Amino acid sequence: MDSFSIAQLAHFSGVKAHTIRIWEKRYGALNPLRSEGNTRRYNGQQLRRLLNLISLIEQGYRISELAAMDDAEIESLIRQLFLQEDKAAMNPFVSQLIAAGADYNELAFQQILSHCFLRYGVEVCYKELIYPLLRRLGLMWAGNIISPGQEHFISNMIRQKLLTATDALPIPASTGKKWILFLPEDEYHEFGLLYAQYVIRKTGDQVIYLGANVPVETLISVSESVDPSFLLFFLVHRDSSAVVQARLDRLNLNFPDKTIYIGASESKRTGVRLHKGMKWLGGAEDLENNSE
Repeated sequence: MDSFSIAQLAHFSGVKAHTIRIWEKRYGALNPLRSEGNTRRYNGQQLRRLLNLISLIEQGYRISELAAMDDAEIESLIRQLFLQEDKAAMNPFVSQLIAAGADYNELAFQQILSHCFLRYGVEVCYKELIYPLLRRLGLMWAGNIISPGQEHFISNMIRQKLLTATDALPIPASTGKKWILFLPEDEYHEFGLLYAQYVIRKTGDQVIYLGANVPVETLISVSESVDPSFLLFFLVHRDSSAVVQARLDRLNLNFPDKTIYIGASESKRTGVRLHKGMKWLGGAEDLENNSE
């Protein structure tokens, strides 16, 4: 798919359609095509440019100065962010994994990752290896340094490793507390959820893992069957505080007696009110101190 409406761009980026129009009209930040009915249409490069603009704005740049730059200049700034991240990386294995993944070298990738898991443990590897690696992949994709195929290959290798580590844990006792782990509709980034599953399973609790893009109706049905003590999900997508609040309100309405953990960055918590029984997590690693 290489044709997007302004509504889809707003959905993907978390920037309101009205703001995108202002950026176009006032600064010429984007240059959409027009359909026969004079409807704006954007291709994949325009979407990438918008996401890059947002990333740079979050680093302190102004839209007025960015809009005048062409795609090559924008991507050059993104590459600079990538290099800064590279210099700050604590773990030398990050670069080795990226190199192996860029060559689609499964054997080398598995050897490096397995070595790190055995030497440092899953918890340290997630915080100091996997998380920095995923962050750099995001910067590399935004800067057009890595292809979608390479990004998918690396991501799926990591996903398999986390699942294998979880499968190696003892089977939880039937008397253990039950957790439902899920991502809400339109949320697809599972790495935090996969690591949360590992941490919870390691404590001996049971996990009902539902995965990504789970409708509330499905959540209600599963909860009625298993009667969990806890629900846990992550917010990664760029949604407005009103959308997040509506989501929490609906969960509270349907699960008023459950403890609900919500993984979200500080920026996504702004303007959002938690209901009784809801708790913020900065990331899956916080479960090591917050799981009950």
